[in-house]
Amino acid sequence: MKISAINSYQTDYNRINRKRVSFEGGKAVYAGSFDPITNGHIDLIKEASNIFDKLIVLVAKNSKKQGFLPFEKRVELIEQSVKDLKNVTVDTYEGLTVDYAKRNDARYLLRGMRSVSDFDNEMQISKINETLNPDIKTVFLFSSSENSAISSSTVREILLNCGDFTKFVPKPVADYLIKLQGGKFN
Repeated sequence: MKISAINSYQTDYNRINRKRVSFEGGKAVYAGSFDPITNGHIDLIKEASNIFDKLIVLVAKNSKKQGFLPFEKRVELIEQSVKDLKNVTVDTYEGLTVDYAKRNDARYLLRGMRSVSDFDNEMQISKINETLNPDIKTVFLFSSSENSAISSSTVREILLNCGDFTKFVPKPVADYLIKLQGGKFN
């Protein structure tokens, strides 16, 4: 039986790509300060929960950032926002994310990108993590176009100027921030 070059190519293509995109048994860590968590973050968490067997949303303490919301409140708000996603858990850690992943048998680090401008910084972090532990791979996901402009710092700026931030954050976060703000919008 003769195999055509096209069939052979297609078989190789399918075999290679199936191997590249298979996350079977995969556990991923999605780390950030989430101060506050936004709808953009939630988009990525939902997408990742469909890709990975288990996803840990890691509220990481960043020594470079002073928190806006109390650390424990961020954890609580994230837990409320992802409670319907059965394979998603929330945890905290202070230290290198790649070390946390190794200790928790996670093979993947999830990084979200809002736009191409995020790529350089995220790629640098990815390469450093790969050097620290070559067994842990970084997976990049882009946020949806409707949420690509949303960042935690933008939400904080809108909040501090009494603007309506509610369309940019999940309901538990909006409810908490409205109380924090005193329910006043311009």
